[in-house]
Amino acid sequence: MKKIKGVIFDLDGTLANTLPLCISAFRKSIEPLINREVSDQEIIATFGPSEEGTIMALAADHYEKGIADYLYYYKSLHAMCPNVFEGISDLLLGLKNRSVRIAMVTGQGKYSTDISLDYFGVRSFFEPIETGSPLGPRKAEGIRCVLEKWQHPNKDETIYVGDAPGDILASREVGINVIAAAWAQTAEVEKLEKSEPDKLFCSVTDFSNWLLTRI
Repeated sequence: MKKIKGVIFDLDGTLANTLPLCISAFRKSIEPLINREVSDQEIIATFGPSEEGTIMALAADHYEKGIADYLYYYKSLHAMCPNVFEGISDLLLGLKNRSVRIAMVTGQGKYSTDISLDYFGVRSFFEPIETGSPLGPRKAEGIRCVLEKWQHPNKDETIYVGDAPGDILASREVGINVIAAAWAQTAEVEKLEKSEPDKLFCSVTDFSNWLLTRI
């Protein structure tokens, strides 16, 4: 792996432990509309598209209100996830101070992404920010868009950092190196290992120590 000049981050489970927040916001927004309980598994099974896709899958007859309510609860409940993972802020600052380009490609929709990045106070680190689509996964497309906006850097000098097997597949499709982020409680380490990332780290500290020696 060459010296790293660009790092593209995922959001959920990579930058911060936002999954419990997402599930709570979905439950509070969807259940009153469809008059039944929804399980974590039902919600997670819809992931891939952005939150609009989840609302369409579980409460299609109440789409507009479902989206509005989800964003309301996502913002009002954000204290459930008050900070990025310990060490992430220092890592972002270290990369910025060394003139490493930093971007974000997330499956979250634009509005929830904006809410979280503003809440965490880290928006200024990421340029560009590519968000999800209600139509389905677009991680590979998002990564390509970042590379185009960065004016096609050497792919060997760019890495993607994500916590899901789909992140690894998307990175392979585009042709960049990929780091499996397994530091969230929700990380499925065995599935990540089977997807064969270039590296897998179970702590932000270990990842930071590795990365900062390669820039």
